[in-house]
This record gives sequence, structure tokens and C-alpha cells, in this order.
Amino acid sequence: MTLVSYFSPAGETARSEGDRKRPPTRLLPRPGIPGQRLLGPVLVLAAWWVSTSLGWVSPGKLPGPVAVYEAFIGTLSDGTLATDLAISLQRTGLGIVIGVTAGFLLAVLAGLSRIGDSIIDGNVQVKRAIPNLALIPLFIIWLGIGESMKVVIIALGVLIPIYINVHAALTSIDRRYMELGQTVSLSKSRFLRDIVIPASLPGFFTGLRLGATAAWTALVVVETINATSGVGYMITQARTYGQTELVLLGLCIYGVLGFTSDAVVRVLERRVLSWR
Repeated sequence: MTLVSYFSPAGETARSEGDRKRPPTRLLPRPGIPGQRLLGPVLVLAAWWVSTSLGWVSPGKLPGPVAVYEAFIGTLSDGTLATDLAISLQRTGLGIVIGVTAGFLLAVLAGLSRIGDSIIDGNVQVKRAIPNLALIPLFIIWLGIGESMKVVIIALGVLIPIYINVHAALTSIDRRYMELGQTVSLSKSRFLRDIVIPASLPGFFTGLRLGATAAWTALVVVETINATSGVGYMITQARTYGQTELVLLGLCIYGVLGFTSDAVVRVLERRVLSWR
């Protein structure tokens, strides 16, 4: 086809027919299959079972899934696992509640006020650059080695992602909505309810997913510091006595808790933000 015929009506017809025959390019991901996120962990579990069953890995260094399951049944039967798990969940739950509340309030104050942004945002960015692990010695001096120190460290791990994502969502609100609120003379309470909260929800749920992961990461750290209970304490004791299957059991519990919390937040996000 020549250049002239390409731009001629006949050429346009040929090109349109060719375009119709060409399969459309898929830019968006296909709808997810229920339970597809379990495929990765299942494959890892299968590889673990095969490698230990065939003797590719020494059982002393990496016990198989059967040994870990037997350890799970044993600790569940004598009640130690239920006690340690309940304490770990309590610590994490308190830390998440405090971190989410503080992070959201700080983000609203900084996102809706220039003075608040000047005072709060810089301090949060400084804290963001300091890992929680570096703050543990200071908090031990201030709060001791009890539950308060552990909950505060977990809360700080949750606060940062909540603040960052909610603050970003608030500062990117379309100014037309702000002007509309002023035009119809919305009260401060209705402005928060009808404009601020809906605009902050996408960032809030993103921060909540990241914060939940950060909470479990912080829990692993604080429960290995002079703790007398919790899943981390169980792992520390197992390490002392060379019980590798209990160490792996504790790691599996952390992984299941993190995976479950992320899945719960995803479900809540889909339902709350179904209007998007």
C-alpha cells in the first residue's frame, strides 16, 4: 500500500478492518481468582515438604512440615501456645489502635492546617528516618522493659504509614471540592464528614495495610527483648534449647497473622470503597 492509498478512504477501510481483526491490548489486570493469593504460600510449603522428605535438607537444620505440625499440636495441647498467642495479639491490638488513632489525627491536623503542617510534618519525617530498633534503648530507659515499651514501639511502627498515606490523600484533595464546601456554607463538622473523611479513606486503607505489617514486624523485635511471654518469647526459648521446629512454628504463626490481617484490611477496603 502506497502512502497516498494509505490515507485514502479505501486505505482507511483496510486499516479499520485490520484493527478489528487485531486482538485488543489488555491494559488492566484480569479479575482475580478467589484464593489465588494462597498459591504462593502453598507452593513454598510444597517445596519445603519435598526437600525435607527426600533428604535434600538436614532435619536438624530445617525440620519438615510434619515436625512443625507435631510441635503445634504439642504446644496447643499443653496450653502454652494459646497463652503466648493471646498475649501477642493483645500487644499488637493495642499498638494498632493507638498508632492508627494518633497517625490519623496528626495527618488531619497537618493536612488541613498550614500551622499544623509546619509543626507536625517535619517531626514525623524525622521519625520516619529513624528505625524503631534504634529507639528501643531510649524507650527502655524511659518506660522500662514492661508492656508499655512494647506497645509504644508497635504503635510507632503503625503511626508512620497511617500518617504518610492519609496526609498525602488530604493534601491532594481537589480544590474544587473545598470551594464547593465554602460556597454552600458547610459547617466544619459536615466538611469533615462529607469531604475530608471520604477523601482520606483510600490513603487510610493503604496506610492500614502497611501499618498492620509494620505492627507484626515490631512485635517480633519487642518480644525478643527480655520478654516472659508471647510468640517471640517462645521462639527465643526454642532457640536456647535448639528446638528448631518451635522456631519455625513461631515464624509460621507470624506469617499467618500478617497474611490474615492484610486479607481482612483488603476486604474492608473493597466494601467501604465500593463507590470508587
